[in-house]
Amino acid sequence: MPDRGGGPTGPRIRVGRPSRRVRTLLMTLGVLAVLAMAFVMFAGFWTDWLWYRSVHYSSVFTTTLWTKIGLFFVFGLLMAAAVGVNIWLAHKMRPPLSAMSMEQQSLDRYRMGIAPYKRWLLLAITSLVGLIAGASASGQWRTWLMWVNGVPFHQKDPQFHLDVSFYAFDLPWYRFLLGFGFAAAVLSLIAAALTHYLYGGLRITSPGARATAAATGHLSVLLGIFVALKAVAYWLDRYGLAVKSSDFKATGNWTGLRYVDANAYLPAKTILFCIAVICALLFFATLWRRTWQLPVIGFGLMVLSAILIGGLYPAIVQKFQVQPNEQAKEAPYVEKNLKATREAYGIDGTDVTDYPGASTTKDKTKLRDDADNAASIRLMDPNVVSPTFQQLQQVRNYYGFPSNLDVDRYSKDGKDQDTVIGLRELNLQGIPKSNWINDHFRYTHGYGVVAAKGTEADSEGRPVFTEYNLPSRGDLGQYQQQIYYGEKTTQYSIVGGPQKEIDYSDDSGEKTTSYKGKSGVSLSSPVNRAAYAVAFGEPQILYSGAIGDGSRILYNRTPKDRVEAVAPWLTIDGDAYPAVVDGKIQWIVDAYTTTNGYPYASRTTLGDTTADSLTAANNQRAVVAQQNQVNYIRNSVKATVDAYTGQVKLYQWDTKDPVLKTWMKAFPNTVESKDSISPSLMAHLRYPQDLFKVQRELLTRYHVKDAQTFLSGSEVWQIPDDPTNKSGDAVPPYYLSMKLPGQTSQAFSLTTTMTPNGRDNLSAFMSVNAEAGTGDYGKITILKLPTGRTVDGPKRVQSQFNSEPSIAESIRLLRGGDSEVEYGNLLTVPLDGGLLYVEPVYVRGGDLKYPLLRKVLVTYGGSTAFENTLGEALNKVFGANSSTVPPKNEGTTKPPTSNNPTVQEALNDAQKAFDKGQEALKKGDWQSYGEAQKDLEDALKRAEDAQSKADKTAGGSGNNANKTSDNADKSSDKSSGGG
Repeated sequence: MPDRGGGPTGPRIRVGRPSRRVRTLLMTLGVLAVLAMAFVMFAGFWTDWLWYRSVHYSSVFTTTLWTKIGLFFVFGLLMAAAVGVNIWLAHKMRPPLSAMSMEQQSLDRYRMGIAPYKRWLLLAITSLVGLIAGASASGQWRTWLMWVNGVPFHQKDPQFHLDVSFYAFDLPWYRFLLGFGFAAAVLSLIAAALTHYLYGGLRITSPGARATAAATGHLSVLLGIFVALKAVAYWLDRYGLAVKSSDFKATGNWTGLRYVDANAYLPAKTILFCIAVICALLFFATLWRRTWQLPVIGFGLMVLSAILIGGLYPAIVQKFQVQPNEQAKEAPYVEKNLKATREAYGIDGTDVTDYPGASTTKDKTKLRDDADNAASIRLMDPNVVSPTFQQLQQVRNYYGFPSNLDVDRYSKDGKDQDTVIGLRELNLQGIPKSNWINDHFRYTHGYGVVAAKGTEADSEGRPVFTEYNLPSRGDLGQYQQQIYYGEKTTQYSIVGGPQKEIDYSDDSGEKTTSYKGKSGVSLSSPVNRAAYAVAFGEPQILYSGAIGDGSRILYNRTPKDRVEAVAPWLTIDGDAYPAVVDGKIQWIVDAYTTTNGYPYASRTTLGDTTADSLTAANNQRAVVAQQNQVNYIRNSVKATVDAYTGQVKLYQWDTKDPVLKTWMKAFPNTVESKDSISPSLMAHLRYPQDLFKVQRELLTRYHVKDAQTFLSGSEVWQIPDDPTNKSGDAVPPYYLSMKLPGQTSQAFSLTTTMTPNGRDNLSAFMSVNAEAGTGDYGKITILKLPTGRTVDGPKRVQSQFNSEPSIAESIRLLRGGDSEVEYGNLLTVPLDGGLLYVEPVYVRGGDLKYPLLRKVLVTYGGSTAFENTLGEALNKVFGANSSTVPPKNEGTTKPPTSNNPTVQEALNDAQKAFDKGQEALKKGDWQSYGEAQKDLEDALKRAEDAQSKADKTAGGSGNNANKTSDNADKSSDKSSGGG
């Protein structure tokens, strides 16, 4: 009978060995290959360390790294030990002799084949499972850190009365441990069973017993461990019901216990836990009984119980107890879900008030005046006018603006002005010649801010710039204008060395500079250069003469990427926006803490909830989510990124958020206190868009507080599609300074509309106070329209605009030739019980490749106007003129008037000359165009002289006309440039 522990013996066969030279060559190549692979791994690690050190967040790198390493080794070794020990035990328990059967004779060949390599094979198997388990465990570093550092919410769930932190921080870690335990038990069971089979402990076709006593006891213990873990799983499943998602016909997505969960699943899980414990003990008892009869019976009973108690019984309860009286049965659980969801998303303080939807004021003049004060109507749509900024303020082809500009507030003469703002960032597609030196050494940064009034346009429908030209000048004062970090800056640059950079160009030619900031990583070390050459796949970094003393490499240059890198536990808002703060351009980035473990709070998918017509057209505006499925979110951090130095600062914004406190314990000294926010920075902070979009989606259902109404579904709303295009995507929210009913002054707000589910009339208008630093910041207000009155929603209003015969004809004329009409943001403003809709209309056509504001659409109370200016449209809609002085140049296509008739005559002549020049330009009549330009210059000179005289007489009252003259001058210059 063959011995199970020996190996094959026999004559040795001598095989020809390769020559010493070949062996040396192969050994050298092998060593070089190993060194190359090691250096590639080292390069990735080293460059990451250098980057984190350069931004002064090395503690984030080290904490994350050591956590991953610790988890990798601990769980890798545990898995390797579990599998290895069970293989060793199975081998040690092998029977000394096996029966002479065909099965065993076939296995003998395998036993003899692996005998010389048993130790190596054991090492290989345990190493493989250890590496896989360690790699999987290292990915749970966030779960570990949250469990170790978790702080209490001081809120308890309504079912088990445990602190929310148990579900948010503890339960995910326990589930990971349970999953790891199941994997270890299953792998150990498989490895032990195969080893027992290989060495005769288990027999399938051989005569006699199918298993030895040792194999029976060993495998029974492993099965007992598996069943014991299943008992633990049943017990944890009880708590998991509080955060379980299910499809609830009455409400759709549902999280938390329902009637059937509390009265069927919960007791079923408890019973199954007890059965599993008994079954596990029966398996362990096999060590003494040496028979699987009772454990198998117990296991079968557990499976049958899982089917009957865990599956069939809840179905019976649902069918015969819940469905006949569903609302009454589910109401108490719906109330818990309503309360928890509103708390988890910060919408529990939402103020829902009834709004009539129609005006009751008879005084048309008063209503017209109220329209001027209700909101600062933004006629410059930041999502439309980017090409206009590009055409008028690009200056050089290697500069560019983002496709969607931003809205901010800037103060002048003590008054806040809604401002459309964008940075003149680097656009490498526009450089004269693309090569490695130009792409990475000479063209390294953008230059300057361009800003325009949000509520006005000049005489040609262009933005009224408050910051313009290159270098930029205007109302923002002196600031560092070089932009090394921006939304369009996506590749690395090497700065500060012997190679000069192009700073900007003016009439005297190109200006050069050398970066003086301290950001980036020094390339003075050959090791650093070699590491980056490997990491970036660019060998020239290693030997290029353009790199020398002082050279630094800048990368990870977009604001969202930098914030995500230094705070990998945060979810990043899709829209980073720039602001000039204390003489510097700062990118402001909103960041969120989230969890998926808030009991009873319904879940939402961030990627879907934050999508709208803007994110569909621009991926850069998409949220950067660490966890896509969440049921708790807070805007807990405000971050800034310096556009010149790249410095990242994180500020604690929500001082009560337990999730942020947990991460601050895990990463100490990375988040500064809220008190560190300067007043000048506070003036530019705002309520974030993605949070607002998440909240508005939840409020389509969770604006009601009554369980019966919630279950009936009669008050379900929806986010309307964007009516200004045919994309079918949701309308984005809009920033707007406006005054809600009951307020005495305008506040910077974020607004949206809601419609009934499946219909186009208006259900509600929603806004949130977006002005940071004020007492009402973050207060959500919903004006709920009456269900008995049909109030037009955005889609119907747009349809009215398009179907009005006179407006349709005007639109057709505007589209004449090769012109295109673009609709701007359809703004909704509550006014005296009704709703005022305003939409700017832009025209892009002829020789102009950028949109200009040409008309303004306004509707109120069923009356619609389509006029050249907002003032004219409001006058027509309300049938009365405003008693207040209109803003200069707001939304007009005509020159502003002057109190001085001589000036007015000259400006009229200038307008005629300009129109004549444009006509000549279209016809290609250059002689007439030249004459028109001369007439225009003469008329403007006369207007300037006349205004100067008027100023001397009236004490400088001609400022507006001078500005008009300046604007007209710019019109002349741009027209000439266009020709």
